[in-house]
Amino acid sequence: MSNHTTTHHQEDDMYAITGITGHVGGAVATTLLQHGLPIRALVRDGEKGAPWAARGADVAVADLGDRLALADALRGAEGAFVMLPTLPSGTDADHDRLVGSIAAAVAVSGVPHVVALSSWGAELADGNGPIRWLHRFEEALRATGATVTAVRACHFQEAVEPVLGAVLDAGVLPVFGDDVDRPVPMVATCDVGALAAELLQAPPRTHQVVAVEGPVVTDREIGAMLAAELRREVQVVPLPRSEWEPTLQQAGTSAALAAEIAGLYDADLAGVLQPHGDRRVVGSTPPSATIRDLLTAAVSAA
Repeated sequence: MSNHTTTHHQEDDMYAITGITGHVGGAVATTLLQHGLPIRALVRDGEKGAPWAARGADVAVADLGDRLALADALRGAEGAFVMLPTLPSGTDADHDRLVGSIAAAVAVSGVPHVVALSSWGAELADGNGPIRWLHRFEEALRATGATVTAVRACHFQEAVEPVLGAVLDAGVLPVFGDDVDRPVPMVATCDVGALAAELLQAPPRTHQVVAVEGPVVTDREIGAMLAAELRREVQVVPLPRSEWEPTLQQAGTSAALAAEIAGLYDADLAGVLQPHGDRRVVGSTPPSATIRDLLTAAVSAA
């Protein structure tokens, strides 16, 4: 069952947001609220919706795997922000079921426009690690009758988050690759969320793909930013390929997901992940600002 709180907004200009408890979805919602636009927060757990209700959002409780509840939650929205969560121990079949559920809900709800979070490399059906699931996600959404804006982002600056434990405990930044001076575009999730909110308000006439880039940074530079914030030395250590998956698992990643992430890094190092789209947008938040925020959060959580 979808469980709505009451609002006094007209339904015709409301935007439904999935993944609202995450970095990007939260940024989409915050941006829309700052613009004075009504939103519906889609959450699995009603308690997670409470802070959004306090900010004036309508809240709908719906699991992404429950296509009927999800369709009910999307119904009446002018546009929806949708994303495919990565299931920590999920197989291809598990992700395909989730893709099918979200796409069916979009089709049944009649929501006219969806902005879907995707990634560089999603134009490829395989050879791109876990991004193959986003390829299927985009394809399934385009078959729903809704107009689809796929936001294909480069690496997130927040990708350093899972290895912050090693940085804080041992003063080591592990690098998945052998070149710590390789320049990589990295975008802040707040920039991706703000862009998605903008795109929701300007539905295109046909499907579109927006490629998102960010400031170019090397692992050595990230290490220096971490060291400057922590006021201690941070060693930037390239990991041999054989250590990628064990290192990820030690950081709490499931074996299945560690293998997928390693596949993603393989694709990236092979030059497979490139910015393809109808438009290209560059996020402006500097990586140093994101690192400061992540460290502040990590230290306060500890």
